[in-house]
Formats: sequence, C-alpha cells, structure tokens
Amino acid sequence: MIAHLRGRLLSKHPNQAVVEAGGVGYDVTISIPTFSELPKAGAEVALHIHTHVREDALSLFGFMRVEEKKLFEKLIGVSGIGPKLAITILSGMSTEFMVAAIRGNDVATLTKIPGIGKKTAERMILELRDKLDQFGVEPSISKAMPVEEDVMSALVNLGYQRPAAERAVAAAAGADGFEALFKEALGQLRK
Repeated sequence: MIAHLRGRLLSKHPNQAVVEAGGVGYDVTISIPTFSELPKAGAEVALHIHTHVREDALSLFGFMRVEEKKLFEKLIGVSGIGPKLAITILSGMSTEFMVAAIRGNDVATLTKIPGIGKKTAERMILELRDKLDQFGVEPSISKAMPVEEDVMSALVNLGYQRPAAERAVAAAAGADGFEALFKEALGQLRK
C-alpha cells in the first residue's frame, strides 16, 4: 500500500491535490488544513498517505502532518464514518480542538462540524475517548467562546478556510457581540 508520496505538486484544490511522482500523477483527497499548508503548484511536496481500498475503488487520502493522518485513521474506525466524512470532519475543526472535544465529552462542539449530528458525535466520543493517548493534547485546552465559534463557523460557511477564519477572529477579539465580531473578522480577512 502507498504510505508516503513525494513529488511535484501539479495542482491543488480545497479537497484534492495531484502529485506527480515517477512520471505518474496521483489524485489525492486532502483536508482543508492540508490544503492550507501545501506549497504552490510546481513545488516539491511530501504527503503522508492513507490508501483506502474498496472493491470498486482505490483512493488515496493525503495529509501534511502525521497526527492528522493518525486521527483520520481513528475516525474511519468509528462505525458510520467513512473516509469522505472523516476528511470533512478534519476540515471542520483542528486536530487539537477535536481531540480535546472528544476527551472532554463535548457533543455540542463536535456537532458544529458539517455532517456530524448528535448521534455521530456521541459515537465518536464513545469509540475514541480512550484511544487518543498518542495525541499530546490535554482536555483542558482553551476553547473558543461560543460567539467566537459561531463567527468562525459563519466565515467557513462563506467559503473562508478554517485556519484563516480562526486568525481573523483572534485578531478581532476586542469586538463585543456576534455582529461586531463578525464585521471586524470579515474586515481582517479582506486586508
């Protein structure tokens, strides 16, 4: 199976990258955090790969950070979560926040991720809570306030990438209330 891929980045999109290695272009499904970390097209890139085999498809899922790949593999082990939903989950929340939410039994935070309902969030917590020891994140990690999280969610829904939305909200932290914080964060993103 393919576990690592190094080559020239031919193209990248928020959920896909094409990497040429040895004269072959590999179509790799990626998460938004990985997309954000990728260099420009034409540059050398190295991705940690999870090869997913089904009877009708062979799919590659790529990650810049090995922690993200490990969390992806934990997520697809949860009943009801396939590789495409796992990529969506990883695109909706940083690895650190997700691990903290799972360890802290925080269903409300997990259900803010697109595609995750209450039952799936509860199943993630139940099945993964004791399997995340390799992730060095403490459950007491500081979490965004509900208003800040709502603003980040609104920005992501408008098409901004989660890391950029997080930075904009952090830069606009002095604003009071949803509307003021949203306007200030949006202004930060447009700079």
